[in-house]
Amino acid sequence: MKHHDVIIIGAGAAGLMCAATAGYRGRDVLVLDNAKQAGRKILISGGGRCNFTNLKVEPANFICGNPHFVKSALARYPSQQFIELVERHGIEYHERDHGQLFCNDSAKEIVTMLLTECEWAGVSIKLRTDILSVGKNEAGRFELNTSNGELSCDSLVIATGGLSMPKLGATPYGYQLAEQFGLKVLPTHAGLVPFTWHSEDKIRFEPLSGIAVPSRITAKDGTAFSEALLFTHRGLSGPAILQISNYWKAGETIKINLLPNMDAAQAIEQQLAAHPKQSLRNTLSLWLPKRLVEVLFDEVLLNKALNQLVHAERAKLVDDLHRWTVLMNGTEGYRTAEVTLGGVDTHELSSKTMEAIKVPGLFFIGEVMDVSGWLGGFNFQWAWASGVAAGKAV
Repeated sequence: MKHHDVIIIGAGAAGLMCAATAGYRGRDVLVLDNAKQAGRKILISGGGRCNFTNLKVEPANFICGNPHFVKSALARYPSQQFIELVERHGIEYHERDHGQLFCNDSAKEIVTMLLTECEWAGVSIKLRTDILSVGKNEAGRFELNTSNGELSCDSLVIATGGLSMPKLGATPYGYQLAEQFGLKVLPTHAGLVPFTWHSEDKIRFEPLSGIAVPSRITAKDGTAFSEALLFTHRGLSGPAILQISNYWKAGETIKINLLPNMDAAQAIEQQLAAHPKQSLRNTLSLWLPKRLVEVLFDEVLLNKALNQLVHAERAKLVDDLHRWTVLMNGTEGYRTAEVTLGGVDTHELSSKTMEAIKVPGLFFIGEVMDVSGWLGGFNFQWAWASGVAAGKAV
């Protein structure tokens, strides 16, 4: 049985970061993964450009049942440190809205950088390896039976990710292993995910597929995001929807402000004063795509001139523009979700080292635990920060 100081299950963002960190400390590190290549989720992220971190990372950008848990790791490995690593490897990048950083060229550069760091740190990586069983012997070592033979280690790090994007090989393995060792796992569901229409609404809104508008979307709990809203043939998507999906529960409505950057009541009054005989259709089409206007509002109303609208009609119109209330059928689920909400309960883990409090030597990092970041590079920053925290402790 071959022994290593550290075995990491999962060759994704968190696993590779942890491996390099531990390797540079002189630890004998082996990374195992059942995939054919390392970092598959990194490769497709950010439309192939990888939104690898964010300039402005705060604990408030994360959802966790234990709200103070993320503070330590994020403070000890801020985004600036990862940016410096990217720059040392000569990777060119650019900033987009809200401090999001993307590679100029390709997400492959981030994977190559991580693999290079692992190589320099003396890390071994074995792909196409299935874990058949894991146990802990009387000496406190972990013993792994794998498709490539039996292994043992002093520290075992679980970096298996969540359930999002199953086509990339996502499995519940990390949760099952946590439960095997007596750790609590919180219920999981898809996060950063598009919504789907009820069947009757699908017929009505499907023709709007491809239309994008600025919006401010508010969940039932009051959480709100101002970003683009995209109509799809299945439902609603775009950054604002993905963000709000993390705060939405089945059966709840969402409120959509279709004119977040203007006062609709005031704008209609101004148009009424300047063009009293202009149709409501032509007025609204100044601010919103005409197809959207025609689907959202009654044709009889749209054909009225502004000076024909009674006060109650104008008030309802303003309310519909600023507080369009929508009841979605559900989400597209893990198939298109960018993250998994829930996971290994962080109350079971040390916030400084990511080690299981009840199981010395067992660590959980990245998405497998109950930490989910907002859209915009936050989930990668959690992978880097939690990976480094464990890498310094194993």
